[in-house]
Formats: sequence, C-alpha cells, structure tokens
Amino acid sequence: MDRRRYSDPVEDGVGRSGRGTARSVDRRGRPGRGVRRLVLLGTALILFLLAGAGNASAHAALKGSDPADGSVLDAAPKDITLRFTESVSLLQDSIRVVDPENRAVDTGKPGRAGGRSDTASVTLPTGLDDGTYTIAWRVVSADSHPISGALLFSVGEPSATTAVLPADLTEDPLTSSLYDITRYFAYGALALLIGVAFFLAVVLGGPSAALRRLLPAGWLALLLASAVLLLLRGPYERGTGVGAALDLSVLRETLVSRPGLALLARLALLAAGALLLVRVRRQGNVWGRGALAGGALLSVGLAGTWAAAEHASAGIQVPVAMTSSVLHLLAMAVWLGGLTALLTVLYRAPETLSAAVVNRFSRLAFASVTVLVVTGVYQSWRGLGSWSAFTSTAYGEVLVAKLVAVLLLLVAAAFSRRWTGRLGEAPAEVSEPVNAGDRAEVTERAAVAVATRVSERVGAVGGAVPDGDAVPDGGEVPDGGADVPTGGADAGTPSLDRAGPSAEEAPAEDAPRRRLRQSVLAEFTVAVVVLVITTVLTGTLPGRAAAEIAKESANEAAGGVTASSTTIPFDVGTPNGHGKVQIDLGPGRVGKNSVQAVVFGPDGGIATVPELRLTFTLKAQKIGPIDAKITDRGGYWVTDELQLPLPGKWTMRLTVRTTEIDQVTVEKSVRVS
Repeated sequence: MDRRRYSDPVEDGVGRSGRGTARSVDRRGRPGRGVRRLVLLGTALILFLLAGAGNASAHAALKGSDPADGSVLDAAPKDITLRFTESVSLLQDSIRVVDPENRAVDTGKPGRAGGRSDTASVTLPTGLDDGTYTIAWRVVSADSHPISGALLFSVGEPSATTAVLPADLTEDPLTSSLYDITRYFAYGALALLIGVAFFLAVVLGGPSAALRRLLPAGWLALLLASAVLLLLRGPYERGTGVGAALDLSVLRETLVSRPGLALLARLALLAAGALLLVRVRRQGNVWGRGALAGGALLSVGLAGTWAAAEHASAGIQVPVAMTSSVLHLLAMAVWLGGLTALLTVLYRAPETLSAAVVNRFSRLAFASVTVLVVTGVYQSWRGLGSWSAFTSTAYGEVLVAKLVAVLLLLVAAAFSRRWTGRLGEAPAEVSEPVNAGDRAEVTERAAVAVATRVSERVGAVGGAVPDGDAVPDGGEVPDGGADVPTGGADAGTPSLDRAGPSAEEAPAEDAPRRRLRQSVLAEFTVAVVVLVITTVLTGTLPGRAAAEIAKESANEAAGGVTASSTTIPFDVGTPNGHGKVQIDLGPGRVGKNSVQAVVFGPDGGIATVPELRLTFTLKAQKIGPIDAKITDRGGYWVTDELQLPLPGKWTMRLTVRTTEIDQVTVEKSVRVS
C-alpha cells in the first residue's frame, strides 16, 4: 500500500514543501473565501425559509367555502371565499368560475379574505344569471404540495350545465411523474454525495481508487436533479404540461416561492461543495480538519433545503420537526451512501478493505440507525396524531409499509454486523508480530513444507520418489523443483506468502468476506426500497391533517352545511363508459338529509346518464338498503328527503347506467353522526 497517500496532510506537506508547508497546508485544509461566501449565501436562504415556516397541519385541505358546495342561493353572491386547514400560496388563477354555458366568469386576481393566509377569495361581477356555476380552484399548501378541487353552487334554481373542468384542475400526468421521479433521484443523489464523502473522510481516512468517481457522480446527480426540479416546479404547481418549464414568467414566480428559494439555496451549497471537492483533490484526496468542518456544514445545509420546503416546515413543533428532519436525512445519507461505498469497495477492491475499516463503518452505521429510529418515531407521531390513523388514513398505510421495510433493513444490517465480526477475527491470527528467531524458524518450516508438496506432486505424476531423494542433504531441492525458492529469511518469507492456503482452505478464509458482500447487497437493496417509500410518504396527506379535516367537517355539519363530499369512480367497461360521481351529503346527521350527485365524464366535464340510483345501508345494525330516491334535475341528481335513523358507518351503493344495457354498481362508506 502506498503509505504517502494515506498519511496525514501535514506530514505530506512537510515532505513536499519544506519551510512553507505550514502556511500551504493551512490554506488548503480550510475552505477558501469563495467556499465560505457560497456557504453563507446558502445558509442565509435557508434561514430565510426557516423564519417563514409556521404552524399548520402539513398538507392543506379545503375545510369550507362561501357559498357552500351544492348550495342554492336566492341571489348571486358578491364574492367567493375558500377556507383551508393551513396557510396556502395563491397562483394567478387559483380560483376560476364557469357559468352553465361553460363560459368563464371574470373574477379578477385572487386575494385573501380578511387578510388571512389560510383563505382564497375572488370578487364576482354583478348581474349573474340564474343557473348552476362551477368553481375550480388550485392552491399550494405550506409544505409545497399543490392541491385542487371543484365546487358547485346555484343561483335561483339548479340548471343543466355544459361546464368542463379545466385541464389543470388535476395534475398533468407527465409533469407529475417527472417531478416525482426527479425527487426520488435527488434523495438518492444526496445520500450518495454525503455518504461517500463521509465514508472516505471518516471511515477510510484517505482516498480510494475504487471510489474515485463515485463522489463527483453524487455531486453531479444532485446538481442535475435540483436544476430539473427548479424548472419543473412551476408546471407542477399549476398542473400544466412540461412545456411551461420554459415560460420565463412561470420561472420568475417559482424563484420567489418557498420551494424555489429552497432549490436556489441547494444550488448555492452545491457550488460551494464543488469548490471544496476541488481543494480536497488538490490536497491529495485527504480530508483535513477544515475540509471536514466545511463538509459537515454543507451537509447540514443541504439537508435543510429539504426540511425547509416539505412536511417539517408546516405543522406542530416546527423547530423540533425541522431539526428532526435534518438529522433523519443526514443519518439516511450516511447509512445508505456509506453502504453504497462499502459495497463498491467490496466488489472492486476487496483486498484494500481491512477488518478495522469494516468494523468502523459498522459502528457508525449502528449510530445512524439509532438516529433514524428516534427521529422516525417522532415524525411518525407528528404525522399520525393517533393510533387509529395507522389504518384509517393513506399516510398510515404508507407508514406501515415503511416500518415493515425498515424492519427488513435492520435484519439485513444485523447479518452484516455478524459477518463484520467474523471478518475481524481472521486477521488477528496472522497479524501477530514475529521476532527474528521465530521468523527464521517459520521460514525453514515453510521451505520444508513447500519442498515436500513439490515432491509429492512429482510422485503423483511421474511415479514414486524414494524417501531419501525427497529432500537432499543440505536442504537442496532436485533440479525438477528449481522453481521452488530456497535460502534465508528474505527468500523464505515471500515463499510463505505465495504458498498461502491450500485450495480446500481458501473458501473457508474467503467466506466471511463473501457473506459480508451478500448481506451488504441485501441491505442496500432494502434501503433503496425504504427510500422509495419515504419519497411517497412525503407526498401523502398526514393522518393528523386528515383528522383535522374530519373535525372541521363535523363542526360544519352541526351548522347545517354539507358534511361530506365523496367522489366515487365508475367504469362500465365500454368506450367512454367511465368517469366519477361526486356525492354531497348534508348535514350528515341522524334525521333528514339532502343529497346532491353530479356525474363527471372521461373529459372531466359534467355528463348526463339515463339513470342513477343511490341507497344507504347500515350493516352493523342490519338497516337498509334505504333508497335515497334522487331525481334528475338537468345534470344534477338531488333529494331533500333522505332519512337516516341511526349514527354509524353507512355504505353508499351507487348504480350508474350509461346506456339501455350498460350499468355498474359501486360502493363507498360515509360516516353519519
């Protein structure tokens, strides 16, 4: 091994520079002015984002509107107000109103109601005609996730409508897919960059030829992912196509938004990281104290750009949540990125990986797992809010999947630690110091053993060799064995090294390393699965927020407004024979209730069907089915006479008939208080 490559940077400097070494090494060991300025810039942007983080429910949801969804008004309202469970950011066209003839109503730019950040409001023009109007809305929650929906209200009497919901009311599939894939790619790149750097600087303590390209690859991957996310952010928020990424007005709006500022901070920190990596490379790929401090600061800053723009930045206990999120990301990066580095070295250059290095990584990986468990428990509690949310919310179901994957990961990690211990036992037997007398004795025994094996091999091929001729007097080997080294200690020692274990012994000695390679590969594979599930989890409505929405719905139900709005998809299996039905039930309490059902076709527009039947069944009490007896009112199916006698979880059974012979029946549950 080249000892100079793994030596202390100060010692290297003395060897190269003489008197000027101390000054030179001090300048190289610390990040330069350019690095410090970029770090300060990125830190300032992150602090700005942290200052703007506040209490919210993490993942906004609509909790009410004025006019209420499905309401029938005697006179046209002056404005429309939407109320959300947390602060939201508004787009230029966050609220759009369409009349019964599918014509846009001029509403002007959206604003706030009473200056509250959890509201969105637009002013309606005077003189609206009677009929049914459609409200399409789209906003961005405080944790950077866009949400959208549609409401209906009628002036005078409900009417037939030809309204078609805007295409960007729902997410553009291509834009959404690209954005989600890039987010996952960015998580992986962060783990690769931080984990490999940590492995080189702390675990190995020096450079590795096997990892020479892995570190810059992680930096480049994170740079590209961040740039793509910055371009796609605007189209993703608006639900438009990828082409909008090149719209300068859209990009300008993105750059002043919270997610945009977080991505700008990330790019600034990556620029500082590039300068730091260049300095480390010039220093002989040895991480001095200054480089370690700069790398640690940059790692915390990069993790902070995620925490400042996602779930941790909104909800309860924001400072604690953001600290926990940063620690969670760093522990994930050190573990997953370190596994990648370890696996690479195990496959490319296993002979350079000592048992001490593997043991050191094993201890650090255990520390990372401890941090992951502690922060993960806190984040789970914060996101769920109750035990029932594990099974009653999508967030809980995804979290259960992540917990199962993490348990599998811990099992794989336990096997890795086991084989790490086995690997550490083997070198201990061959690394004991040997004095000069013992070395001569070992050399003599090795020479005799080698000569004996040579004579046996010759005997096996060409016939038996007399015992007296096996090893002539004086320790000389016959001419046929001239290639067998003889002589003193200097010649004998290489002979011992080359002789090595027999063919039968080699697999036994290699078994711990081979098993370790297999267990680390399994650990890495499961870790990637955990990373994918984590990415999905960050885009899911937390259980605590879902409970808050349910509570708001119950409070509004007590006031006599719509208690629930349920969307039921259907598909009769024929061309254009699919869509969804939105069913509004109010007040959702025992006694008299009203129901309004609207059918939306494949194109998102309101559709007409020959027949729609709706029944309610309380299976726990064996009550029902109760026919809602909804009637068609020109595109809307309504009733004001539904009687629900008991509270509980009722099953809505909906039958949609699209032609004389094509129909389908679907079910959905709704809770009545």
